[in-house]
Amino acid sequence: MELGDYEQPVVMREENKRRRRRMKPHCTSSNLSSMELISIEFILPTSNKQGKAPEIMLLEIAGNCTVEQMKAQIWMRAIEMSQTTDFYHTFTPDQFILQYQKKGQWYEIYDKHQVLQTLDCILYWKVLQKKVGKIYVVQKQKPSEEVQEFQRQLNNLIGYDVTDVSNVHDDELEFTRRRLVTPRMIEVACRDPKLYAMHPWTTSKPLPEYLFKKITNNNIFIIIHRGTTSQKVKVSIDDTPDMILHSFFTKMAKKKSLMDIPEDHSELDFVLRICGRDEYITGETPIKDFHWIRQCLKNGEEIHLVLDNPPDPNEDEVQKEEWPLVDDCTGVTGYHEQLTIDGKDHERVFTISLWDCNRKFRVKIIGIDIPVLPRNTDLTVFVEANIQHGQQLLSQRRTSSKPFTEEVLWNIWLEFDIKIKDLPKGALLNLQIYCGKAQGLSTKTNLQSHESPNSDSKCKTQLLYYVNLLLIDHRFLLRSGEYVLHMWKIPGKGEEQGSINADKLTSATNPDKENSMAISVVLDKYCHPIALPKHRITSDPQGDRTRAEMPNQLRKQLEEIIATDPLNPLSPEDKELLWHFRYESIKHPKAYPKLLSSVKWGQQEIVAKTYQLLAKKEVWDQSTLDVGLTMQLLDCNFSDENVRAMAVQKLESLEDDDVLHYLLQLVQAVKFEPYHDSALARFLLKRGLRNKRIGHFLFWFLRSEIAQSMHYQQRFAVILEAYLRGCGKAMLHDFMKQVQVIELLHTVTMEIKSVSAEKYDVTSQVITQLRQKLERLQSSNLPESFRVPYDPGLRAGALVV
Repeated sequence: MELGDYEQPVVMREENKRRRRRMKPHCTSSNLSSMELISIEFILPTSNKQGKAPEIMLLEIAGNCTVEQMKAQIWMRAIEMSQTTDFYHTFTPDQFILQYQKKGQWYEIYDKHQVLQTLDCILYWKVLQKKVGKIYVVQKQKPSEEVQEFQRQLNNLIGYDVTDVSNVHDDELEFTRRRLVTPRMIEVACRDPKLYAMHPWTTSKPLPEYLFKKITNNNIFIIIHRGTTSQKVKVSIDDTPDMILHSFFTKMAKKKSLMDIPEDHSELDFVLRICGRDEYITGETPIKDFHWIRQCLKNGEEIHLVLDNPPDPNEDEVQKEEWPLVDDCTGVTGYHEQLTIDGKDHERVFTISLWDCNRKFRVKIIGIDIPVLPRNTDLTVFVEANIQHGQQLLSQRRTSSKPFTEEVLWNIWLEFDIKIKDLPKGALLNLQIYCGKAQGLSTKTNLQSHESPNSDSKCKTQLLYYVNLLLIDHRFLLRSGEYVLHMWKIPGKGEEQGSINADKLTSATNPDKENSMAISVVLDKYCHPIALPKHRITSDPQGDRTRAEMPNQLRKQLEEIIATDPLNPLSPEDKELLWHFRYESIKHPKAYPKLLSSVKWGQQEIVAKTYQLLAKKEVWDQSTLDVGLTMQLLDCNFSDENVRAMAVQKLESLEDDDVLHYLLQLVQAVKFEPYHDSALARFLLKRGLRNKRIGHFLFWFLRSEIAQSMHYQQRFAVILEAYLRGCGKAMLHDFMKQVQVIELLHTVTMEIKSVSAEKYDVTSQVITQLRQKLERLQSSNLPESFRVPYDPGLRAGALVV
């Protein structure tokens, strides 16, 4: 549905007051008198059909029911009351979306599982003190051919089809695509079109002393070219490009014709570009802070600039958004008091709070199924199930060993020693398949099992396959029901190891369903969705008391722990001390990674205390940015989204130049996020959309990961799509040319590799073939000019064969 379709609201309220038919207020249940009921006017999809007046229905909806249940109630009521009953019999609620207006923008209520009272529109109406809100029920439209063509172009650039949901067991992919519309639109609306078009490459770091020595009297010479003529000018290193242009035009006032400058043109019509590069010297930054100027000073080279027309900012126009914005609170559940079943009648329960679930978590292992057995058939096999949060193991169980055949069935429940209420967001159910020789060598294994019915933990075992399932999904809902998960194979000796440690944390399943090991598991089903509540941050008087009582000897010991090398593992006693004196530790920014790794994330009360603690992080907020320290909080040890968001918030102060320095590491750190939509993903998206140079490298870093990392393809693809939808047409055009060139060269490389028998012994025949292929490439498909992927300031043209 395009936003443009709604620029004029569908209902003209004042003009049609008399003609409008209003249905009677309808209460969803007679037992709901004591709970919050929310009055909403629904503008029905039968409005304005055949010139009819808008059909409006006023309902009172229970605040703790879900969006899906609300839609069902609208439908049932419309079938009862509407004059166009046939319409509601023909269509189902799923074929319609719910929209509302806020500050002139259209928002979609996107999350069908969301509890009504947590919706952004409800909160917005309360602020405006509106007693009755208004929601439009709108029929879903098929995307136009233009929209579909644009999507095909994007998929080609990404190297992955983001609309393909054949390998997903929930809607997180589509959910994230929609959620990222808001940060993208905000960034595109806020950026300076002129600066974005020219993306100057500057630094805020002081000019090094050795470069100062190369400058006499704070002045340097630059040569400005225009057509075939040039002019050498002396400028101060503290002058900005605008000041240089102004003084140059003052000097050349009577010699404009010499430089081929039209008489009616001033410095405002021109910009300085680096000779031979697609890079501009522009903006309010002193000339000494431009990387290219520093490079020339360092190498003792002359500085050549071109007086050029500025690029047209209209070329960076962004394709019109095809989706409405998504409700800002999408995916948010309520507080425990809103979700709890305590003291409520059955009719009043729509969602259950996870914190009400006091029984232990369990999983039923049905069995495993493999298309092709390993060569050695004299093996036994068992499943090890772990619940982990980052690198922290919360609980572990395993099945008994059975002979390894094409299909192995256990059909048993594994009960963990962790309660459902203690499962943290980001917790993974990690399923691993180990094999061992049947009653063979009794080499001691490093696997400690809580449950080994056949006492076979002593036989030597090898990890073959693994897969992860997030126990709490992207909507804060506990997973339930049956899953068939296609597993990842552990690379063998001599195989490409890649980033195996990061890959082992992926929540994606193997897309190669035909050839991969599959495991079938069942999680308990419940009569209502079970939601993880939001934490209410309250004061912690006990923490303040502990802080005052700290003895000097322990204070010294604590300081020693904080000062230890980050690579030094902490002992359980160290962790205990850090946690006990957490209010003292939080005064030291360097203690944060150690303190937060001491948190027992599998205990809900401790997680609540951790959030209380993080509410008092003033010292962290006010400390100077230490990127190395902040990056520690973004590694594989931390899965809590509040901790990771705190680290990203600290990175917000990074200059563009520093973002470029750390961009590759930040892209890799996205692998350690439990969910596709994260503070880190949004940070990368924002900075890429703000600066073309960052965006260029972000594109290639993400695209290379999509090409080689099947474990994180979807995640990187959804971030890259969000970037490409906001980078502008000029960048898209550039990327298309670059991808075309890279793919053509890659094809030639693979063809030559296949005919070259020896890796290092290249015959003259192979060289002749390579020459012929490159010449053929030159004369046919190659773009005339394209940006060089490793340096966006350089444009390349013809191949030199």
